[in-house]
Amino acid sequence: MTQPKYEYHGMMAETWDLFRGDTSQWEDRSFFLELIQEQGEPVLDVGCGTGRLLLDYMSQRMDIDGIDNSPEMLALCRQKAAGMGLQPTLYQGSMQSMHLPRYYRTIIVPSSSFQLILDEEQAQMTMRCFYSHLLPGGRLVMPFMLLWKPGDPLETPWHQSGEKIRPGDGATVRRWSYTRFDPQTRLEHTEDRYELLRGGEVVASEHHVQSPATREYSQQ
Repeated sequence: MTQPKYEYHGMMAETWDLFRGDTSQWEDRSFFLELIQEQGEPVLDVGCGTGRLLLDYMSQRMDIDGIDNSPEMLALCRQKAAGMGLQPTLYQGSMQSMHLPRYYRTIIVPSSSFQLILDEEQAQMTMRCFYSHLLPGGRLVMPFMLLWKPGDPLETPWHQSGEKIRPGDGATVRRWSYTRFDPQTRLEHTEDRYELLRGGEVVASEHHVQSPATREYSQQ
């Protein structure tokens, strides 16, 4: 399989919501909501994916747009939105080069998506890009995920990282994962294998390689 230039494609995109499950009680849901209520709208959700937060907030009449570099994730977001009677404004593009037609009071980058920027110069470019889309007094909010700390193993061998029953047809979906972290470059390398099983037999599979996949940043 030829890998697209964007990470979230194929079975990774198709099963994204399936493996995440119910996200309604995730702590960042109320965290970002309270922050937006304090800071104000309009809002930009960077790396909105399938619309976990965007559609939730839209259903509460929030003025919020989304951007993501994966057309497949955006297609799934639009499909979910249609089922909710919503029509979100979505942009396909990268966060480091986005040029959108409006400015925002609040920009959120949930799920540590900023760490998909692998190069420090690109990271600085992205920060400038965020700044250029903020209204005066606007706020950028994004979490950082600790990828490794001294004493942790640098490599996580292949292991089954998920198994779910697909509601539509009762098929079983399995995910196998491998990760490696380089403390010198602060880069994490990942591989994922997805398997679709019917009657206990694997009928389809995909191997996804991102090397590197994510970078560790600090607030500084």
